[in-house]
Amino acid sequence: MRDAPSPESVLLAIAAQRRAGQHDSARQALVELASAYPNHPAVNYATACVHDYLGLERQAIPFYVAAIANGLAGDDLRGAYLGLGSTYRTLGMYAQAYETLQAGLEHFPDAPELQVFLAMALYNQREHISAMQIILHLLAETSTAPGIRQYARAIHFYADHLDTVWE
Repeated sequence: MRDAPSPESVLLAIAAQRRAGQHDSARQALVELASAYPNHPAVNYATACVHDYLGLERQAIPFYVAAIANGLAGDDLRGAYLGLGSTYRTLGMYAQAYETLQAGLEHFPDAPELQVFLAMALYNQREHISAMQIILHLLAETSTAPGIRQYARAIHFYADHLDTVWE
């Protein structure tokens, strides 16, 4: 009797399907794999990602949540926080998006992509000043454009004084 393939080997085969553009069949295989291994973080993450890719955001949510809850780590965890936060935001679940992206930033405080998506969630919650502050600080910190680099100190300063009028 042969041993069943490991979830990791099945994930590799499914990743090849996705690279070949066979996303629907990959989704079906991942749903079956997630059913067989409901607490496997990488299986849940891959299943969430394929749902997201196919525009099935609402169906991706429980897989992202399971991946995070079951110990996903490293870059995949970073991606799961971004994917889940973004998914919540696109579905109009702004408070959940904010909470998820904040949690992601607790684990990955220097992740600019999480900061950008957090700014979008803040914008959606009508927290325009906070959203703008995040974007301006991030721009001043990460831009390589000479004009931005030249005025980075001023951009940082004005980001925290957006409504200040000096007379």
